[in-house]
Amino acid sequence: MPTPLSLSPESCRGRQARLLEQMTASGLERVIVQQPENVQWLTGFRPHRLMGAAVSLDADGRCVLAAPNSPPEDIAADDCVTFEAQWCCTLRQEQASEALRVLNDALADRVKPAKTGVEGSRTSMPADSAIVDLESDLWRLRRRKDPDELALIRRAVDCTHAMYAAARETIRPGITELELYSVLHAAAVNTAGEPLTHPLGNDFQCNSPGGPPRERPAETGELFVLDLGPSYRGYYADNCRTMCVGCEPDDAQLQAWQAIVAALNYVGQTVRPGIRCRDVYEAVKRQLDAVRPGAFFHHLGHGMGLFPHEAPHLNPNWDDVFEEGDVFTAEPGLYGDDLRAGIRLEENYIVTAGGVEKLTSYPLEL
Repeated sequence: MPTPLSLSPESCRGRQARLLEQMTASGLERVIVQQPENVQWLTGFRPHRLMGAAVSLDADGRCVLAAPNSPPEDIAADDCVTFEAQWCCTLRQEQASEALRVLNDALADRVKPAKTGVEGSRTSMPADSAIVDLESDLWRLRRRKDPDELALIRRAVDCTHAMYAAARETIRPGITELELYSVLHAAAVNTAGEPLTHPLGNDFQCNSPGGPPRERPAETGELFVLDLGPSYRGYYADNCRTMCVGCEPDDAQLQAWQAIVAALNYVGQTVRPGIRCRDVYEAVKRQLDAVRPGAFFHHLGHGMGLFPHEAPHLNPNWDDVFEEGDVFTAEPGLYGDDLRAGIRLEENYIVTAGGVEKLTSYPLEL
């Protein structure tokens, strides 16, 4: 049984310190968050997916957690208050307001802050300046992954490696996408040593660029695109392999595969702190268009962590710059009917001071 992993309270305190620096720069005396991702990032506590929580952080460093039902252990908080998330085992639908109520009660003895930062998507913003939307700053702070976060991401990546190994052994003509999906789920859960936080990913279709699994049998010569994104204790992996069904790839498929591998090599050799993500996207787009014009039509990749799509964005609609500590994906693909729908390959990386470290290691071969 794999050893369970969790966020370190010491590292959570370090993340609180980074948020305190942002609060000082923004003139904020308190921050209140309720999104599960931000609660976990700051305290190490992630509530059950059907339960809520709330956290306050004051400018003097005092952190208070409002948790459902009972106080959790090994958290980075100076105080913990609880609320009843269930009555006689029935989940309450007003948990968000209850979490805020008990949190506010716990803060009643403190001086009322002049300015409070909140998550704008979770809060009705008043027409005065006492409440500030800090959500984009939280997203930015979450970009740099600490060692305890990387450990959870690596466990999620391990789940994908086990899933690909199971797929390689299982894929054959006649297997349905749903049958394969159940095999992949079992492999991921066994590797995680517990149920996954979120589903396995997005794409499990054969003879298709992607989509949810269907009751459709695979045919010889088709390609299975497996874009896998399991989440271990809140932290995501996101990588992709494409596998042939029942035979070796043909010449057109091999040519496309070689171009995609070359694109991934370019990413690995080019990315380092200070490089513009849009420049990398455009360079890869030119490479792939030279092989099959217009056959690469989606983003090149994105950051990942507590949410499957975070900054940095390898996408022409953003103009992000790579930073040390970013964890990101690169997923070039080429598509066409003669390819039996298409090929996509995706790797996961962390940006280091001098380049990148690849987190994924399962072979790319079709």
